[in-house]
This record gives sequence, C-alpha cells and structure tokens, in this order.
Amino acid sequence: MATDLRLPTDRIVRPDKDRFLNEENPFEAMMSRFDKAADLLDLEPGLYKVLRHPEKTITISVPVLLDNGEVEVYTGHRVLYNTSRGPAKGGIRFDMNVSLDEVKALAAWMTWKCAVVNLPFGGSKGGVVCDPLKMSVGELERLTRRYTAGIIATLGPDSDVPAPDVNTNERVMAWVMDTYSMHVRHTVTAVVTGKPVEMGGSLGRREATGRGCMIVTKEALAHLGMNVRGTTVAVQGFGNVGSVASQLLHREGCKIVAISDRTGAVHNANGIDVEDAVAYVKERRSLDGYAKGERITNEEMLTLDVDVLLPAALENVITTKNAGKIRAKIICEGANGPTTAAADTVLEEKGIFVIPDILANAGGVTVSYFEWVQDRGGYFWTEDTVNDRLRDIMTRSFKDVLDLARQHKVNMRTAAYMLSISRVATVHRLRGIYA
Repeated sequence: MATDLRLPTDRIVRPDKDRFLNEENPFEAMMSRFDKAADLLDLEPGLYKVLRHPEKTITISVPVLLDNGEVEVYTGHRVLYNTSRGPAKGGIRFDMNVSLDEVKALAAWMTWKCAVVNLPFGGSKGGVVCDPLKMSVGELERLTRRYTAGIIATLGPDSDVPAPDVNTNERVMAWVMDTYSMHVRHTVTAVVTGKPVEMGGSLGRREATGRGCMIVTKEALAHLGMNVRGTTVAVQGFGNVGSVASQLLHREGCKIVAISDRTGAVHNANGIDVEDAVAYVKERRSLDGYAKGERITNEEMLTLDVDVLLPAALENVITTKNAGKIRAKIICEGANGPTTAAADTVLEEKGIFVIPDILANAGGVTVSYFEWVQDRGGYFWTEDTVNDRLRDIMTRSFKDVLDLARQHKVNMRTAAYMLSISRVATVHRLRGIYA
C-alpha cells in the first residue's frame, strides 16, 4: 500500500515566494518558481518537502597532472535531483562559474524539463570548476577521466546519464563513455548521450536544442497571430544553440537582426547573413571583428525593438535591472535560467510572451532520450525520423503547457512548472515512500 505523503499543514513553513534573498542565485530562483506552482497545485506538504530537496549531492576533488608536470586539484560536482520517473539525465559543464547552487538548480531544471516533455527521465547535472580554454587537450582528457572515475558509482544507463553542456562536447562524452566502459569491462554506449555518431550518437543531436527553439517559436508566433515570414529576431549567444536556432529560423523566413557572443553583439536592421556569420565563427572561434553590422553591447542587444528575443547564453541575463527595457514581444529561452525569478513579474506586466527554458530548450534532452533508446535497442534512426519525432514532442508539449496556462490563467512558465511538478508528484504518490 502506498504511503500517504500528506502531513498536517502546520508542520511546514514555506519560504516567502515573493522574497528574493539573492536575485542571481539560480537555486533560489528555481525554488521560488517551484513554490508558486506548488501552491497553485495545492501540493500536499509531505510531497512538497520531498520535491524541494535533491536526492543526492556529490562534491569531489579532481587532481590532474598538467602538461608541465605540476598537479592541480579541481572541484567537481554531480547532483541527482529526482529519479522517480527514471534514470537521472543531465549535462556536464566545465566552467569557472560552476558552483554547487548552480548545479543543484540545473539538476532541478532537468527534472522539470524531462517531465514537461514527458520523457521517462529524472534530472541531474554536473560540473567542474576550471577554465577549459586554458587547458590542453591532454589536460582536458585527464580532467574528464578523473572526474568520471570520481562519480562513477552514480553513472549508468539505468541510473545517471550525462550529456554535453557548457564547454563540453562530443569528444568529452567519448572520454566519459570510455572511462565508464573500462571500469565495467565492456562497452556501454548508453551511459552518455551527445556522443559522436560513430560510437552510438544520434543523428540530429547537435542541432536538437536549437531546432526545438525554432519549433516552439513558430508555435508561439502562430498562437499570437504573427506571421513567421519577416519576424525580427535577436539571438544572444552564438554557440551551438544560438547559431543553429538562427539558421533554422532564418530558413523559416525570419529576419535575424542581431547576434552576439562573449565578445559583444552585431546588429543589422536589414538582416544578418547567418550562414556567413556561422562560417566566420567557425574560422575565428568568436564574433570578434565581425564587421557586417553595427557593433553594440550585449546589454544593448537585449533591449532591441524586435519580435523575438532568444537568449541562448548563460543564466541571469534578464534581471530586474533590464527587464523593464526589453521590447521584444516573445522571449524564447534557449539557455537555462536566462531570466531571474524576480524579473518574471516585470515581463508579465509588460505583456511579453515567455517560452520558459524548461520547455523552450527541451529539444536537446528529447533527442538525448532518442539516442539513449537507440543505443539500448541497437537500432538507429534516420535524421528525418529524429527530427519528425522531435517536432511531434515539442509541438505537443507546447500545446499542453498553453492549455494549462489558459485553464489556470497563469503565464507559460508557471504552467510549465505546474505540468512538470504534477507529473513528478503523481509518480511519487503511486510509488510511495520506501521505509
């Protein structure tokens, strides 16, 4: 018999969801949104407490022998937030800004993201505090393998499945897969996703997140009665997600009028030649020096008068400091957590239609799921099949969230959290608490 997760309401005190101790703390931002959705769902207090805490938090030291013969010790994290619906799924990032709070927030976001598109996964995330741009290929390989060995007890196709994230890629995933396979003494392709196609990766995986952004942007334009052709778009972040989204939206008839990366932004009201910009970045590794448009700052780019703003960089780029200046009609959150929780109210009051990150950028984890399924079945799909199935899931998920938003008269972010939390909560109620 399932355990009753309901407890007397006087046993729990919820944080003030309108109070932001630190606007840029990603875990506090995620939890304030969780609290709002939980209140609207009337989530029972016992289950509320279960879902508010990560299942497992791991912090390890990662000693690495550098090329000069010295040893450096890095800090690595891996958080499994919730695995009630299936194996944990989440990326690994290498970045100096990695922190435990960030990793916890991202693991929680992955939990809700997988649930909102109804994948049989839970959520996890990992990262190492390092500057990969200052490391050689050999140093990065040794860092990856030692980090993998340090968290190997959690990894596995049925327990925790990593993927690429900030500053990691197919090659890093190949090292993770090989390290795990060496430990278990046989090749396990399904332990990671985002691998090279030659070793079990899925066709369409690299473009999946950007493609998902394009799909939901088109759905939002249709919902608002706006014509795709001629729609003006500004894309912050011209890495994998931003560049692919730019290319695909341009092919659909949108006009990409601004793009940016860490070196600054380029604005051209007549439209940017996206393919030319992609080729430039591929050769130069950044937009620095790209002169086919007016050079502006990243902050200026966020406030351009455009139809669609697509932030595809890092967290906390839209805050209470600049949200009031944003003039876009639609924001499609290609990055994780680009908008702080405190800025949500400002955007809603301005009437901006926000496609939240846990829906907008779920294309990546959806095709990661396809890759995991293909690896486990040993049968691989064509790229057209991958893209068709991705479109089906993204359009259905957009409709599910939109229907819930209309039903409860809430914005898309709150509706997405309500949908995902209710799906995770339902499984917890059915499974009960093991004692």
